[in-house]
Amino acid sequence: MRRNFASRLRWAVALAAWACSLATGFPAQPVSLAIKAGEPGRAISPDIFGVFFEDLNYAADGGLYAELIQNRSFEYSPTEQPDWHPLKFWEVIKRGGGDGSVSVAEMRPIHENNPHYALLTVRRPGEGVGLANEGFDGIPLQAGETYEASFWTYQAFMGEMWGRGDNNRPMPVTLRLETRSGETLAEAAFQIKGRDWRRVSAKLKPARTVSDARLVLLAHEAGGLALDMVSLFPEKTFRHRPNGLRADLAQAVADLQPKFMRFPGGCLVHGGGVHRFYNWKETIGPVEQRRARRNLWGYHQTMGLGYFEYFQFCEDIGAKPLPVVSAGVCCQHAGSSPNRGQEGLPLAEMPAYIQDVLDLIEWANGPATSKWGAQRAAAGHPEPFGLKYLGVGNEDAITPIFKERFRMIYEAIKAKHPEIVVIGTSGPFAAGRDFDEGWAFARELKLPLVDEHYYVPPQWFWDNLSRYDRYDRNGPKVYVGEYAAHDRDRRRNSLRSALAEAAGMTGFERNGDVLQFASYAPLFARRGHTQWHPDLIYFNSTRVFLTPNYYVQQLFSRNSGNRALDLAFQGARPATLAASAVRDTQSGHVILKMVNGSDAAATLRIELEGLPARDLPATRILLTGPGPDAFNADDQPPAVKPETTEMTLRPSFEYTAPAYSLTVLRIKP
Repeated sequence: MRRNFASRLRWAVALAAWACSLATGFPAQPVSLAIKAGEPGRAISPDIFGVFFEDLNYAADGGLYAELIQNRSFEYSPTEQPDWHPLKFWEVIKRGGGDGSVSVAEMRPIHENNPHYALLTVRRPGEGVGLANEGFDGIPLQAGETYEASFWTYQAFMGEMWGRGDNNRPMPVTLRLETRSGETLAEAAFQIKGRDWRRVSAKLKPARTVSDARLVLLAHEAGGLALDMVSLFPEKTFRHRPNGLRADLAQAVADLQPKFMRFPGGCLVHGGGVHRFYNWKETIGPVEQRRARRNLWGYHQTMGLGYFEYFQFCEDIGAKPLPVVSAGVCCQHAGSSPNRGQEGLPLAEMPAYIQDVLDLIEWANGPATSKWGAQRAAAGHPEPFGLKYLGVGNEDAITPIFKERFRMIYEAIKAKHPEIVVIGTSGPFAAGRDFDEGWAFARELKLPLVDEHYYVPPQWFWDNLSRYDRYDRNGPKVYVGEYAAHDRDRRRNSLRSALAEAAGMTGFERNGDVLQFASYAPLFARRGHTQWHPDLIYFNSTRVFLTPNYYVQQLFSRNSGNRALDLAFQGARPATLAASAVRDTQSGHVILKMVNGSDAAATLRIELEGLPARDLPATRILLTGPGPDAFNADDQPPAVKPETTEMTLRPSFEYTAPAYSLTVLRIKP
């Protein structure tokens, strides 16, 4: 007992000295870092570090979703962008004296959820009349790789529309991959006959690699042809999934080793108003039957990347699925009414909406014999997905309208599915009225988890290293669902911003008993189509560009643990130094993370208390760069990238953390 008391007294004195040095700003003694590496430590969430996907910056269509054709189903609208229309990104092609036109029709759609289609009229065939599409900034093709081209079609008429024609004859059609100059890279021929919609497809292998090809569909007889869902997919999607994901972008996410994935967005789930919430039911089933919509950010959602694809991706990368639904209210900024636009779904309609939420749980977890579980099974996944977490609401103003509807949803889920962990919201900021009222409401309902968001300057993270030290361990747990350091006015992905986030993440990890999840936002941004900076991963048609912030997320996620080890600075902890220590009980490794945000190297005496006095194998991963403004430029060797070194340490050793650096030491006792 006396020894235990003496040990506690030494730690209390060290912590008091640290606090005193922070208050005075002057070092009281040389800095050392003591870690109780021989003790089991506190149980923490093993799932802290994950990802958040939102369809922003062309993250879905034109991004993670591998479809290469833009506006494939002729559903673009001026409500999305002022100059958009159903034939946007399509060009009428007339070859060798051919003549004809294209119009938009809606009389005989494939499905009521997909109302528009193109009617190609060939008056004089020449060498072909048809349509061309360049995809998203040109279609990238790799020589020798296989691409599946397909379209839905029916034969409208042969000859003249109002004249006599032989409708027993088929319409010959050619589908080509071409360069912009018209060179054919691959092609396939079809004979289209009949008045029923049908899907035709072909496997194409381009003769050479190009980054800006286009797909051309040509008809070769006078007549009319209905066209819809004109599609081109690489065969090599991520995990070779049909209707799958762009392999390099999906792999960049997989390489983070995220423990969970939040989707389909934050504000996006509010949709365009109370009767236009993001509807998960419109995103499942055959792609030609899904309802495309404008999303909250002004992008087009084909819904090809839908709930089945999200859940499948989570399963493929070993991440827990964390879908988010509206809390029965639209965004408070809806209807061009900043802070005054929140409206609630009429109370008479809430039971039906709540049933939609309950149906989602059944779709994800129900047996294949249940109504919605059967639809999951029909899509190719008879086993349940194992949904455990569900977000309700996102950055909502905490109003009586919100509270009433959130309570209805929460109580219904709790009654029917007590196994589901519901995550509430505390508004859009790290403090303020909505934050305080959101937390008060969460405590009133005894919610298990509350979602916090903050986009803040880098210094905020340094100033708030102890933010979660003060949280109630007996109250709701925390999910930091969206956060990022926005560096100055440029919002560039600088080393400064990445290290500030790393410093904050040490606080997340030290408090992993109260902080369960955290995810940077936004995840993806396509070059040339980005309205929000910074983002974690940038890309174009052929390349992926990883930021310093990406590497910080990767280092924390790949080197996480499930037990937090007590640590204390002895002497004056510089205000630009942060650290956390965890144990991964599966490997037995002790993992120490240190962030130095200063322009000078920091030398520390590190004491791994309780470890045997012998050589300890260790891996050091160092992330640093030439200065705080360093960033990774596109198509250049990265200025900021982790470097790994194997070494041997003793339980007591000296370490110099370079200026502007994150160090991860993975020690094998």
